[in-house]
Amino acid sequence: MKILITSGGTTEKIDSVRGITNHATGSLGKYIAEIFLENGHEVTLVTTKEAIKPENHPNLTVCLITNVESLISILEPLVKTSDVFIHSMAVSDYTPVYMTDLHEVEQAEHVSDLLKRQNTESKISSKEDYQVLFLKKTPKVISLVKLWNPDITLIGFKMLVNVSKEELFAVARDSLRKNKARYIVANDLTEINGNQHHAYLLDAEHSYEANDKKEIANLIYERVVNYD
Repeated sequence: MKILITSGGTTEKIDSVRGITNHATGSLGKYIAEIFLENGHEVTLVTTKEAIKPENHPNLTVCLITNVESLISILEPLVKTSDVFIHSMAVSDYTPVYMTDLHEVEQAEHVSDLLKRQNTESKISSKEDYQVLFLKKTPKVISLVKLWNPDITLIGFKMLVNVSKEELFAVARDSLRKNKARYIVANDLTEINGNQHHAYLLDAEHSYEANDKKEIANLIYERVVNYD
């Protein structure tokens, strides 16, 4: 099978030296890639320069991206030619529009007018004590996958923070239905610490439990290759 995996975290630029970054290491995506490679599958890993990656392998292709825009551009043709897409990347929910000081915000007749502006400096001045950063929502990448390839097997991820198991499952299964995924990996940030990574692999009716990243990777592999 042709396996497509995303891992690591995107970075949205504020200027040439600053950015908003998700702190994902890419280690889970590495484990997922490795188990499919070990079993003879062709793997394309879409990740970032900073993320942890598997060692070179004849069946491994690595594609590097930076932000959501580059992620979408790289993913679309790959999704159209892959059998399975495992979307473990931490994707930025917002991207910067304009950064300015409090004085300009206070002087603006309509704050929404500032959203039409763009920073032109390669490095925004740091002389002010306070700055205001305007952000806009990025596209939900997972929602585009089935538009690009209705037949692809999609495994998504949903992370919440300090919620009940019932709420975690409900939110994850809502994502499962909305994005037409086969499985969603549901995890709570409070249960991820060092080597511990407690998570559930969910479909519409069943749940499968794992306690670390290698177990999650093994679980995804088993369900993908043994799905009936």
